[in-house]
Amino acid sequence: MSTPTKNRTIWIGRYLIIVAALHTIVAFLIYGQVFVGMLERGVFNTVNRDPLRSAATWFLLFGGPLFLLGICINSLEQKTDFTEAGMMGLGILLCSILGVILMPVSGFWLAMPAAIALMNLRPGAGQRQIA
Repeated sequence: MSTPTKNRTIWIGRYLIIVAALHTIVAFLIYGQVFVGMLERGVFNTVNRDPLRSAATWFLLFGGPLFLLGICINSLEQKTDFTEAGMMGLGILLCSILGVILMPVSGFWLAMPAAIALMNLRPGAGQRQIA
């Protein structure tokens, strides 16, 4: 029987899921009229070369992959040995830094706490063990 370790708070994946949900809600609040116009035009090929529709589409679609990433990280956080955490954190941090450089007034700042927390996870340290 293994010695139980202190429970570590599982929050990073859940945090990203919440950020993704808020991102999607904000997309509809900011670009609601743009989406209505796209629906009125039949949706297919309504973005075309319109910069406002492009921005609205990317803003909306970014929430989905972020949500999926949050689900994956939430699952991985519960493992005894989450060795991928550092590289995932570094990747998220680099993407966030680039996003902040390109768009300082944006939600990219919200990914940085999760990225830094992932980079600071130590394999096997303070993680849950199932008896």
